[in-house]
Amino acid sequence: MLMLSACVGSGPTPLPGNQITATFPSGGIANQIVVTAIDRLPLRNAELIAPDGHATAAQSITATPAPTTTFSQQTPSLLNPGLGYGVGSIGSNALAPNVVGAAPLTQGRLLATVSTATIALPDPLAYRRDWQHYRIRLKLGNPPQQENREIAAPAPPAAG
Repeated sequence: MLMLSACVGSGPTPLPGNQITATFPSGGIANQIVVTAIDRLPLRNAELIAPDGHATAAQSITATPAPTTTFSQQTPSLLNPGLGYGVGSIGSNALAPNVVGAAPLTQGRLLATVSTATIALPDPLAYRRDWQHYRIRLKLGNPPQQENREIAAPAPPAAG
């Protein structure tokens, strides 16, 4: 029985942690950069910084605090006498055949904010020519907990 509880107690896959990405959406408009931030602080400002220092502000920014997810962890039916749990009978699929119909529900809360910003390229041809020298400046949080960060600008989509 000790072996069974160790198998069942593994829990759900961990929720994503802090990460910030900038991409051109696949199949989307080739002259817009989408910045996605999963962070403890909400994204409040995003700017594309050109090599000459010119800043282009994001057209839109959305922030969704603490998304939640509900999942059910199904457990084996210990009341089914036909299911043997002797050490010799536990195989790789021993927990799958009989599960309790009313499994407990658990709710996970992401202790972060999911933010998205859209930045339109002011000059797509200049960007394509010199994109390695562009950067994205971000402002996250509200005073007094405010942070400034910079990330690299994404490579433009392949010409096609």
